[in-house]
Amino acid sequence: MKYSCTVMAGNDSIELVALDADDTLWHNEPMYTSARERFCALLTRYEPAGIPDERLHQVEMRNLQHFGYGVKGFVLSMIETAIELTDGRLESADVRTIMGLGRDMLAAPVTLLDGVREAVEELSACFRLILVTKGDLLHQETKLAGSGLGDRFTGIEIVSEKNVEVYRRVMRRYGVQPAQFVMVGNSLRSDILPVLEAGAHAVYIPYEGTWIHEHVAEEHLRDATFHEIPAIRELPALLRRSLLTRSR
Repeated sequence: MKYSCTVMAGNDSIELVALDADDTLWHNEPMYTSARERFCALLTRYEPAGIPDERLHQVEMRNLQHFGYGVKGFVLSMIETAIELTDGRLESADVRTIMGLGRDMLAAPVTLLDGVREAVEELSACFRLILVTKGDLLHQETKLAGSGLGDRFTGIEIVSEKNVEVYRRVMRRYGVQPAQFVMVGNSLRSDILPVLEAGAHAVYIPYEGTWIHEHVAEEHLRDATFHEIPAIRELPALLRRSLLTRSR
């Protein structure tokens, strides 16, 4: 199928479109939510009153600098949390159960969000399209392969963090200026604010149940100018209609 690709002219023409992966192209956070619930249920053997999910989140945040993002670091954080909460009484069978949760997550099938395949196909016919995602290299590569979308991207960037310097490095690598670059994703913290700080465009697609680590306070959004759309299926039309005018 051929698509009409009328985009912004002059200095504001979009030449490179970057898409986030987890919870932008395929479902991800529900898998973590389910694992957290099963983990907390497991620990009721030691703490019948249950444990606050905040304890696991605190350990995750503490370990990000050591293990990075992804399932493997999450599993290590679950084990560490369990050891702390049980004062070292955690049984080896329960360690195996927690590791099994991680294996299930790594082996889970990739489920695309509605409209993703059609949107990516249309975008790849009009723009240079790249994937920019955080996480474990092997797992993200496996998910991309399982998605069936890999051949639509001209580049894949799997990074340890998404910040201003990372986005600037991506733009330099692909030879575009900030006004020619747009990032699309579900995380205000990772996909929107650092891109705007780098001088580029951003499109926010909210995802129900986004990880709390990716939330930002409302005051950080007061001067942020970006577009928000309810679903990725609307992205090709947004770009074709030249709506990237720095108005939120």
